[in-house]
Amino acid sequence: MNTDHEDIAEDDFYEKPSKTQRKKEMHDLQSLGDDLLTLPKDRLEPLGLPEILMDAIKAAKKITNFEGKRRQIQFIGKLMRKVDPEPIREAVAAFKLGHAKDSLALHESEAWRARLLAGDDALQDFIEQHSGIDVQQLRSLVRAARKDAALEPEKRSGRAFRELFQFIKAEALRVVPTDE
Repeated sequence: MNTDHEDIAEDDFYEKPSKTQRKKEMHDLQSLGDDLLTLPKDRLEPLGLPEILMDAIKAAKKITNFEGKRRQIQFIGKLMRKVDPEPIREAVAAFKLGHAKDSLALHESEAWRARLLAGDDALQDFIEQHSGIDVQQLRSLVRAARKDAALEPEKRSGRAFRELFQFIKAEALRVVPTDE
């Protein structure tokens, strides 16, 4: 026979997180603390972390010994239990997304450089997509890079190749003002 008292006891039992769930949460916080080590100082300061946590992060960045660093990260995970992890997760995600966007922009610049060196049709495409570009400078850089690429490998300087890449990258990062 089932009484109301037994139903309440079972409900209370299932409301508490299991030991496995608590351990998972602790590992997640420890992993988040490890991700904090990748953030630069100017991204850590606005988070308003407790001083003891900031000191632990600074110390962990200096530790080179594997075991010492592992223990310090565990300590950071323990300290993370006392702070709200959501703003930290958002800051880490924003930082990682920024790196991904930077990496994508570099890959796109490399692809444009390869296309520009391959043929003149890509030159016209690049000019059309990037209004306000210094066409004369672009053509000069492409010509110099093609000339350098035609040389024997021992005589190549690679300077024009790098300058073309820097020009393309700067164009990709340039903010074109919109008419309002």
